[in-house]
Amino acid sequence: MSTVFYSVIKILITAVLVFLISEIAKRYSLVAGVLASLPLISILAMIWLYIEKRDTELISTLSHDIFLMVIPSLVFFIAMPIFLRWMKNFYFSLLISGLLTSGAYALWLLLLKRIRK
Repeated sequence: MSTVFYSVIKILITAVLVFLISEIAKRYSLVAGVLASLPLISILAMIWLYIEKRDTELISTLSHDIFLMVIPSLVFFIAMPIFLRWMKNFYFSLLISGLLTSGAYALWLLLLKRIRK
């Protein structure tokens, strides 16, 4: 399989999943929430990585690192509904939640760096 074709397939599968979840969310928010909370992108990344490298140690490391990064990502899901209720402005709430999450990632990475020494 050519590299370009394989890349296009990876992009299409990932895009279709995001599209389907956003369409389901229009009618069934909880179902979309369950689907979005599944580590579908992580699983796909592991599948693509395994197909390309056949390196289970690399996948194990990726899985561990994904787990570590779940904690600061929760800041977004806490902040977003708070700002939406408070300000009623989607884009501003998205921006502020994204900035807070970025800060949480930065602090988390600093903490991990100190712990790992």
